[in-house]
Amino acid sequence: MHILGISCFYHDAASALVSDGILTAAAQEERFTGKKHDADFPSNAIRFCLEKGRVAADNLDAIVFYDKPFTKFDRILNGYLATVPRSYQAFRKAIPVWLREKLWLPHRIHKDLHFHGDILFVEHHLSHAAGTYFSSPFKQAAILTVDGVGEWATASIGHGRDNQIRLTQVMNYPHSVGLLYSAFTYFLGFQVNSAEYKVMGLAPYGQPQYAELIEREIVRIFDDGSIHLNPEYFTFQYGLTMTGTKFEALFGRPRRHPESELTDSDRDIAASIQNVAEKIIFRMAEQTKKLTNENKLCLSGGVALNCSATGKLLKAGLFDEIYIQPASSDSGGAVGAALYAHYSLTGSAKKNNQPYFSLGPTYTWDNVSSYLNDIGASYENMAFDDLAEYLAAQLAQRKIVGLFHGPMEFGPRALGFRSILADPRDIDMKTRINKAVKFREPFRPFAPVVLEEKASEYFDTDRPSPYMLFNFTVQENRRDTVPAITHVDGTSRIQTVNQTDNRLLYHILQKFEYQTGVAVLLNTSLNLRGHPIARTPQDAFATFISSGIDIMAIENCVLDKNKIDPASFAHLHIATGRD
Repeated sequence: MHILGISCFYHDAASALVSDGILTAAAQEERFTGKKHDADFPSNAIRFCLEKGRVAADNLDAIVFYDKPFTKFDRILNGYLATVPRSYQAFRKAIPVWLREKLWLPHRIHKDLHFHGDILFVEHHLSHAAGTYFSSPFKQAAILTVDGVGEWATASIGHGRDNQIRLTQVMNYPHSVGLLYSAFTYFLGFQVNSAEYKVMGLAPYGQPQYAELIEREIVRIFDDGSIHLNPEYFTFQYGLTMTGTKFEALFGRPRRHPESELTDSDRDIAASIQNVAEKIIFRMAEQTKKLTNENKLCLSGGVALNCSATGKLLKAGLFDEIYIQPASSDSGGAVGAALYAHYSLTGSAKKNNQPYFSLGPTYTWDNVSSYLNDIGASYENMAFDDLAEYLAAQLAQRKIVGLFHGPMEFGPRALGFRSILADPRDIDMKTRINKAVKFREPFRPFAPVVLEEKASEYFDTDRPSPYMLFNFTVQENRRDTVPAITHVDGTSRIQTVNQTDNRLLYHILQKFEYQTGVAVLLNTSLNLRGHPIARTPQDAFATFISSGIDIMAIENCVLDKNKIDPASFAHLHIATGRD
């Protein structure tokens, strides 16, 4: 049985193919179009999934959408009608798109894919729940989903047992942790549904001095983790923005202008909303434990990507194990919808966890060498062992290395297949990469990748963390050793790596440790600010010549900036933008 999952029209459009219960392909549309967080119908991602799975569209058993558009439309329409006349501008902008496109998904599928089989729709939070539980290694577990908003639901608690999922408690719009956090993201001058992680990264630089004010005026938090937002402080119910003048009056200042200098007020507001969000998440988790009495928790929804909160939740020991779907935002909804449909239609037993490491496009040495030869780029071809040895040596010499090999990652994190690597021992490396490679704000932290068997020597963890989904504390006696990946609060969002998950990265780490005594590298995504992670060798080469990356390995082809004149490839340069 082949089932295609689709998510689109809001943000992070994606497609996923499930064949006989196995997730065989998944990709985000942004990687094909170059438009970060692309929300459009994922034609390219669908085409890739079908090609990778070797399935023709007319051989699919079903196509499943991660949301129920008519239910969502009902909520949006009711919201606009209830707030007339303030909602007029938003109504005039949104409704034509709904009537022209969003309500016609079956027609779009028939037209683009020539598919005339069953098209199914799964509720948004059920897609999130299925995506995390059915991709987890657990045979039964508690489930908690938290995001901005689906149709009406903004959070849900449920229970998974073998091939069954049941959601038992739901919180509805407009009361939403995700929308609360996004409102502060907007107020701090960052892009909503894109840069919430910047607020999280900024928070440790401030003090939560506004937390009490937020709880008193903006959000009421109940013992069961549910919340009630004060509508007087928000404009998202009827407008094109998230906050208005009353929000500004409460904090005694205007909204920060994007790209302006950050102030102590910005840092303290970030720290305050992070503090409040963590309090809510903990109470939701406690309620989930109370209702299910399970020792294992599956998390999903955009809020589940707040690794500062999830790291603290894991450390608190409320649950023995926590699994977070690596693509917890809307992109992962495509996975959840397809998996839910599989188990609902077949009734088959839950399969073992399938890693998220081999889902995206791959390119052969022939693909890469042919491209580099065509554009006249000088490179050296290296065997596997020589490549790992060479890259480790370059990293030990403080060179910044781009690494492009194997299948592209699915989800927001670069896991060593489309990564930029650097020496974590260099205290100036963070500033150097932010300024000359990523072209992004100086407060942004970098994540480490560490040999799985050595993780406890550097971080306060005794378990694998392969998807960069939890913050852990850097051991105090190691902070001077790895300053480039130690955030201002002493934490790091770590990725552990073993030989099965990523053989090349594992060997680079081993050889780097042999040469330096350190089993850790700085790992950030292979992209420039405002652009999605590189998908193709062309993307990788353009990122290389447009930035301060010193060495670029595209599969087994190694390029050295000292042997290439970037000016000769000016037509391939990428401009950096805002994200």
